Amino acid sequence: MKFIIVGAGEVGFHIASRLSKEDKDVVVVDNNPENLRRIAENIDVQTIHGSGSSPTVLEEAGIKDTSIFLAVTNSDETNLVSCMFANILSPATTKLVRLRNEEYVNYIERYAKDLLRIKMVINPEVEVVKTIDRLMTIPGAVDIGEFADGRVKLIGIRVDEDCPVKGIKLFEFKTKFCVDGILVAAIVREESLIIPSGSDQIIPGDIVYFVAEEKRLPDALKCFGKHMQPIRRVLIVGGGNVGFRLASLLEERSVHTKLIEKDRDRCNFLAEHLNNVIILQGDGSDQELLQEENIQDMDVVITLTGDEETNILTSLLAKRMGAMKTVTRINKLSYFPIMDAIGIEHVVSPRLSAINTILQHIRRGKILSAISIKGEEAEVLEAVALETSDIVGAPLKKIRFPKGVLVVAILRDKEVIIPTGDSVIHPNDHFIIFSTRESITEVEKALMVKLEYF
Repeated sequence: MKFIIVGAGEVGFHIASRLSKEDKDVVVVDNNPENLRRIAENIDVQTIHGSGSSPTVLEEAGIKDTSIFLAVTNSDETNLVSCMFANILSPATTKLVRLRNEEYVNYIERYAKDLLRIKMVINPEVEVVKTIDRLMTIPGAVDIGEFADGRVKLIGIRVDEDCPVKGIKLFEFKTKFCVDGILVAAIVREESLIIPSGSDQIIPGDIVYFVAEEKRLPDALKCFGKHMQPIRRVLIVGGGNVGFRLASLLEERSVHTKLIEKDRDRCNFLAEHLNNVIILQGDGSDQELLQEENIQDMDVVITLTGDEETNILTSLLAKRMGAMKTVTRINKLSYFPIMDAIGIEHVVSPRLSAINTILQHIRRGKILSAISIKGEEAEVLEAVALETSDIVGAPLKKIRFPKGVLVVAILRDKEVIIPTGDSVIHPNDHFIIFSTRESITEVEKALMVKLEYF
């Protein structure tokens, strides 16, 4: 299966890295030699120096033999022209395009998606607002995924010193807390990913990833000492496209929202388009300004400027001054591993949100959605069970799964089943499967055809 990725920036780099680790055939095209050098030094893929909007370059990259074409540069125009020529040269190739300009997105969706045979238009800003929205609503969560139109949640939650589950073993979970419908899929401990057994113990500092049906989520959170609370007051720092989108969403929900933005012209634009949001011109990292705006009364402070150092500083300052929760926008994915160490718990990235959206459309088999956890270490996939798959028709305990693979939920019509070893997947069931990076290729194959070892 061959991939061409146009754009060797953060999104292109991380998608190429993921596919390379799965032994996929990948070609990366970019006209920036520094970006290509970074790719060549770190990833085992082919690189081509040139513009992805050039038909000659696309032919050199092998577009006619390519299964999936990804246009993910920072230029909407380059991405669109690349897709246009890719469609002319290879109509059968699946095409995904990253676009940020709302005008382009609306036009493509309405008029040109079928014409250019674009499978998916990915808007990173829309995706990151969805991520922020989920993080705001679930207390204590550091990572959240949704499946089955939101009916099933994957929650990553940190175990505090006073957490009720501290010290218990997983096989004791149900009997001690009398909660059904919860399955612990993974534990992250000191940067290591653990696929737990019943004898594994939960300790302070762990991030526990569990799956629960939406209606059981409040009970599940109580097990971890967390309680669902309505969001009433929000402060947004940064009035760019993401800040504006988020403020618009909160305005629709009648959430009391303040937005701090440095640029006077941008403040005027925001004031014209937001009727019930308080717009403040100023520096979000100004301690006096934060005090004047009663930062200690805010349920959530969300830092969304284009400068990640400013976002980090403002989030730390807001937390120190009494804000209940902060969400910080980070653009450089290489910063993610150190955020926890400096006290930043809730991090979002338009690029990472775009990567997660792209993953669900490049997986083989009938994949409906895909979410990465702990960087690139694991994925959680929602898939449709095909009759040709060996995962169908036998109790899960009799299926020889590869190491690091776990079925965490089965969706049958409107029923959500948190499986046991005796559970059976039927044809056309939806199911959610957890897989470490090393096993994802075997999972893809198993979702399509019968395999003797799966």
